[in-house]
Amino acid sequence: MPPINKLRAALAAGTRRGTGDRTPASPGLRRLRIAVTAFFALDGFVFAGWVVRIPAVKEQTGASPSALGLALLGVSAGAVVTMMLTGRLCRRFGNHPVTVASGVLLVLSVALPPHTHSAWMLGLVLLVFGAGFGAVNVAANSAAVDLVAALRRPVMPSFHAAYSLGGMLGAGLGGLIAEHLSAARHLALLAAVGLVGVALAGRLLLAEPAPASPARTQEPGAAAAAEGGAAVAAGGAGSARWLVVVFGFIALCTAYGEGAMADWSALHLHDSLGASESLAAAGYSSFAMAMTVGRLTGSSMLQRLGQTPALVLGGSVAAAGMLLGALAPNVWLALAGFVITGLGLANIFPIAIGQAGALTGPSGVAAASTLGYGGMLAGPVAIGFLADWFSLSTALTTVALLSALAAVITYGTREAVRAAA
Repeated sequence: MPPINKLRAALAAGTRRGTGDRTPASPGLRRLRIAVTAFFALDGFVFAGWVVRIPAVKEQTGASPSALGLALLGVSAGAVVTMMLTGRLCRRFGNHPVTVASGVLLVLSVALPPHTHSAWMLGLVLLVFGAGFGAVNVAANSAAVDLVAALRRPVMPSFHAAYSLGGMLGAGLGGLIAEHLSAARHLALLAAVGLVGVALAGRLLLAEPAPASPARTQEPGAAAAAEGGAAVAAGGAGSARWLVVVFGFIALCTAYGEGAMADWSALHLHDSLGASESLAAAGYSSFAMAMTVGRLTGSSMLQRLGQTPALVLGGSVAAAGMLLGALAPNVWLALAGFVITGLGLANIFPIAIGQAGALTGPSGVAAASTLGYGGMLAGPVAIGFLADWFSLSTALTTVALLSALAAVITYGTREAVRAAA
């Protein structure tokens, strides 16, 4: 494992270097892990339920692709603004109560879009939905970070895999329901099921105290690793800062692709290739399934390849997959392309954010994450306008372009990354 990975492992998992210490988890920590995993899965399930009904809501509002793209911007805009505020709320009230409150906002707001009848009203409603989505992501991830440190095991990928699995199930069930229920009834049912899930997982989450902050429980090995990280940052601060920007751009390319698949995959299959609503829903479902598999196997891939080769391979695979998905002449080839794209994109965002954090600490994570989520802001609008000017198929090839660009940039900066490490 490269030195930069060892540093990240020591800081994030709290392990003592060379000992392989794995303290058995207490029953309370096991219950917390179940609860946090449930919130990640619920987040993906609810978001996917909305995604598969985008074609029906588009038809209801009569929005053009560009107008729909602007309306969909409401999700990302609401999420990004709320992310900036949720961290403060977590520090004041605690990660667990904020996670539960955010979950309630998310599941209630998902029922609102089918009751809009214009693009601008849809955009306003999606601001509220995006606020809940962004708040859950920050609060649940904050809870997960503390839990990972308390467990002293690198289990963070399992939480993100739960999100992808929830997305796959939400899209799959949504596709089946789409043939029998209107969007309004479907999303109202989704909100009701979501409230039950929040109540059950929230009760479990609030019943257990949050693990102590890693800063208060840091072991000697982790402290030494932190000192080593500070030395690395001090020794190459200038190069490290611009590398953080590079990794932030790589994260942006990934977020652009994930946002494009969430917002436009069903429409591409439905409008460009003539798929039914239920079959069109399989686009995001297959993508989410591939993302789940990729994240579940991501740790072993990193151990075998290393981070830079994994980024190059992921970007290259995603580019090839998206070219197939966007330009395929039939639905089944497009679905195969979406699967390949999901496998390629699965681990690029977490690797890029982790690399930025290893270089400059929490400030690197914050900077790279901000750039990364910029991709979700730009994606829906850019693809919407490109679809108006050219076609949706052509617009989706920009995902392949950015994925390939991420791979090229990663390969081109490999020596600088090695020097900084």
